[in-house]
Amino acid sequence: MPQYRYCPSCSAPLVFAHHGGRERLACSKSCGFVHWGNPVPVVAAVAERNDTVIQVRSLGWPEGWYGLITGFLEAGETPEQAVLREVEEEVGLKAELGAFLGLYPFYRMNQLLICYHVTVGDGDIVLDTSELEGFREVPLAEVRPWASGTGYALRDWLATRGYHFADDELLSLSRRSAS
Repeated sequence: MPQYRYCPSCSAPLVFAHHGGRERLACSKSCGFVHWGNPVPVVAAVAERNDTVIQVRSLGWPEGWYGLITGFLEAGETPEQAVLREVEEEVGLKAELGAFLGLYPFYRMNQLLICYHVTVGDGDIVLDTSELEGFREVPLAEVRPWASGTGYALRDWLATRGYHFADDELLSLSRRSAS
């Protein structure tokens, strides 16, 4: 998360001050700005197709790192609309909304992940190359969740399909996904 240094309202330096029961960055002048640092809402899709899960590799991720399809919730849309939009934007496939999987914190990026299962139909995957550099379709029996962010949503969804993983069985973040 970037550390803000100046007030976005009046450009004065920010300082730590007590607000809302904790130390927060606030304007050093009297304009009243407080940086609350609220989490950013992000949607994520466990995208299933023909007994596989589609995983994507974001630009700049290390070789071998794949994760779920994710994206920011935009103003004026519901999480359900956002997850279907993100699947279509990122892999070029229409999706059908399945079950809501849950809310998962991703502390490292100050995000709240709103996760769903979706099913996608047949068709060629067309990646949004402005965001992604790869994809793979992993058979359900070979899917392994990771110990961070969307990995917990994947773990919980896999449990509904009869695949169970204890926390100590989750792959380390360094071997899997960044989200």
